[in-house]
Amino acid sequence: MCKEQDVSLPRREFLSRLAVTAGGLAMARCNASNASADAADVSVAASDEDVWSAFREQFTLSPDYVHMSALLIVSHPTPVREAIERFRRELDENPVLTLQEHNRIRQRAAAAAAAQYLGVNADEIALTDSTTMGVGLIYNGLRLHPGDEILTTEQDYYVTHESVRQAAERHGAHVRRIALYQQISAVSEEQLAGTIRDHIRPETRVVALTWVHSSTGLKLPLRRIGDAVAAVNARRDEGSRVLLAIDGVHGFGIEDVNLADLGLDFFAAGCHKWLFGPRGTGILWGSARGWAASAPLIPSFTDDGTWAAWLEGDDPDGAVTASRMTPGGFKAFEHQWALPAAFEMHQQLGKGNVQARTHSLARQLKEGLRSMPHIELVTPMPESLSSGIVCFDVAGMDPWQAARRLCDARVIASVTPYAVRHVRLTPSIRNSESDVDRALRAIRALA
Repeated sequence: MCKEQDVSLPRREFLSRLAVTAGGLAMARCNASNASADAADVSVAASDEDVWSAFREQFTLSPDYVHMSALLIVSHPTPVREAIERFRRELDENPVLTLQEHNRIRQRAAAAAAAQYLGVNADEIALTDSTTMGVGLIYNGLRLHPGDEILTTEQDYYVTHESVRQAAERHGAHVRRIALYQQISAVSEEQLAGTIRDHIRPETRVVALTWVHSSTGLKLPLRRIGDAVAAVNARRDEGSRVLLAIDGVHGFGIEDVNLADLGLDFFAAGCHKWLFGPRGTGILWGSARGWAASAPLIPSFTDDGTWAAWLEGDDPDGAVTASRMTPGGFKAFEHQWALPAAFEMHQQLGKGNVQARTHSLARQLKEGLRSMPHIELVTPMPESLSSGIVCFDVAGMDPWQAARRLCDARVIASVTPYAVRHVRLTPSIRNSESDVDRALRAIRALA
């Protein structure tokens, strides 16, 4: 298991790093030639308000609102803003030479920073623009055959459902959706993993799941599910083994895990949500078995073998790699190059500290909601079954009306974009306990 380096910086020194320039973070400025410089895990308590207050000062969010919308789109913190601006200036001053001299190095730097954060190898990371792009690349890139089955759930999101539908139509495979549970109040880790295991059939080739559901806030026990799929695969030959693919965006940037420990084959996430990375960036990780079962959908600009084959008039040979799966084209390069700043910021705070802080705020919110007679809490209370998304219903009130009322009270909420809708708040490390209290007062006033 990969572990973060714990050098236990003195608290005063760490706070001084946070306090440079009008409260700016003195963290790595995204050195392009050393993308994932060793980031120290600083021992910061989830309740250390000095540190978290200094972190909140990195955002230019309007102070008139309580912003609980990290699951949608990010406001850039200071280190990310400064990295983007530095790279933008370089591109504006000399775009061609900047691309020629730095693009490949900085793209590798971004992949290396992501890999260090996730506990995997850099050559297993493809760079994308979003979770949606990553999910689409997974399922539409799989080498499926007629009769193969993709198993997913009724609780998964539109992006997964539409991607697997496209993949099945393209290859003559079929999709089967199952109910992951009957009542969310009765779910358990064992039940969730067992339901997936019990629905795998001989023709099942792919299990397509979401780590943290944006519909309810339910978090799946990935390690248990990975073990369950591995037990099925132990009885199969290599060609018929099941691939486990995850839309991981709403656990990514919160949960303190290493992908190599979870038994997955694919993991897709956008970086412009809980990670607070540059907008329009994402990552796609694949295992060796996952990439071997894939074919590129978009020409790569980073795979030397593909370029060489084209120049020689041949078809590419050799194994499919993350580099070959990385979509080419001209991008918002300054955003992609600034990715290491976001990863290093989280590494400096410490993955375990980020997880503890997020869960602490979510627990405060859930406990407050649970005490209100006009509120029905949807998201499970246990931290083993939830993360940063908190969903609830207001008695006698449509979710959209409730969200509008909260917005009038200067609390930014959202509504789950599913057939069954709930009000949704998403406390993150850019929030405070007082933000949660203010949101609870506004919800109490909806009675």
